[in-house]
Amino acid sequence: MPPPSKIDLLDEDTRRELEAKIVANGFGGYVALAEWLADKGYSIGKSAVGAYGKNLERRLSAIKTSTEAAKLITAAAPDDADDRSNAIISLVQTEIFESLLALQEAEEETDPAAKIEILGKAAKNIATLTRASVARNKWAQELRTKALLEAANRVEDAALERGLTADDAKFWREQVLMGM
Repeated sequence: MPPPSKIDLLDEDTRRELEAKIVANGFGGYVALAEWLADKGYSIGKSAVGAYGKNLERRLSAIKTSTEAAKLITAAAPDDADDRSNAIISLVQTEIFESLLALQEAEEETDPAAKIEILGKAAKNIATLTRASVARNKWAQELRTKALLEAANRVEDAALERGLTADDAKFWREQVLMGM
């Protein structure tokens, strides 16, 4: 297993500042960033900074894509259910992209132990994604069932108030519930 990168070993503030500079530089200018790190007392080459920048760009792109997709879903179906589940959808989409990135990294890896570790992380992300998706689908089904039951009850009550017989009101209630 390869040792952690020198950038991963940076203190949190320096790494965050480096990330901000990478983004501000449009994911370029790695020579200048390596020189900036050298001025701060770190010996990290432009290639290492470039590799870290490439990884950072892929991660930010995945997050941006999942956020945009969540916005599109909310705009396409702006009801309470989607508003409440927006955070879950975004999380699930981020996990999908993280898994895909991990699988791409595994294809590039030649060390079998590192490849197994990367595939393990991808499997964990996929398991998290599956659990979140199952939970959301279960919740959405429960919400639909509750809404249909409420609608069926309202139809039955309204039918009775309008003078329909109990059998006719029951018929219309069952018609609404057929959508379940």
